[in-house]
Amino acid sequence: MAPEYAQTLESLDPHCLADGEAVRLLARHRWRRFAVLGDSVAEGLTEPVDGYHPLAFPDRVRAELAVVRPELAYVNLGQRNLRVAEVHATQLSPALAFAPDLAMVICGANDAMRPGYEARADAVDAGLTAIIRPLQRAGAEVVTVSLFVMPVYPSLPSWLGPAFSRRMALLGRRLAALSLELGTIHVDLANHPAIGDDDVLAGSLTGSDGLHGNGRSHAIAAAEVVRRLARAI
Repeated sequence: MAPEYAQTLESLDPHCLADGEAVRLLARHRWRRFAVLGDSVAEGLTEPVDGYHPLAFPDRVRAELAVVRPELAYVNLGQRNLRVAEVHATQLSPALAFAPDLAMVICGANDAMRPGYEARADAVDAGLTAIIRPLQRAGAEVVTVSLFVMPVYPSLPSWLGPAFSRRMALLGRRLAALSLELGTIHVDLANHPAIGDDDVLAGSLTGSDGLHGNGRSHAIAAAEVVRRLARAI
């Protein structure tokens, strides 16, 4: 963590990386080329929170990996509003051309957020598989992420429907199952204990749009990815 973030809210937050933790956990990591594919979360859409690191979690993970290997090459292909099929169509080829040995795939939420996802879930899983398998065959270890699922999303428009949380939870469960089938390095944030935090330190996990994660949730996500990567070393 950068020195200016020492003794800030992040350093006191039990869900975030402690000072020096990432370096210790990743000290022997083997990755040299890191690619990120996906939607707005992969792109890094976030909202700053005082006292927390400003980087979105994919870029934060890159920064922590690069502390150990400064030569780490990195590309983030994430783009907001994309569904799984669009990520496959626009990002898989450039990702393969980059030849990563580590790739993080973060998408599916734009499919799941819309009513009728339950009927499309098998097709979404197939689309995710069509992204993950080629990356694995090309030599990349693939990280998948089930996103935080909030109990309610009061700021969201009514067209998303009252079952939004249920659909996002279903996506999280299906991603976890798919990760077992495909052998990905999976980070499951869907039931993270920070979702239930109600103290002053914790605050909200979402930004002003009521949907995307804020600086605190990105700091927590970065911590969970780093800790999960450490178990894969």
